[in-house]
Amino acid sequence: MTEETKAALKALELYSARHPRPSQVNQKQAAEMLGVSARTVHNMIKAGTLRLNKCGMIPIEQIDGVLEPH
Repeated sequence: MTEETKAALKALELYSARHPRPSQVNQKQAAEMLGVSARTVHNMIKAGTLRLNKCGMIPIEQIDGVLEPH
């Protein structure tokens, strides 16, 4: 693991400790978390990459799944 990756992971860990993550997010929040446009999130929902729950929100686990390297 590179030093940059270690630093990024540490920053994420510190941020997470101070700001608990929501269990679900709206499409705009998902776009911000993924670093894409709201239109792209909309297209990901249409394509089935992301799914809305019964409340019309995107579960955070789905965001994590998109962000995980494959």
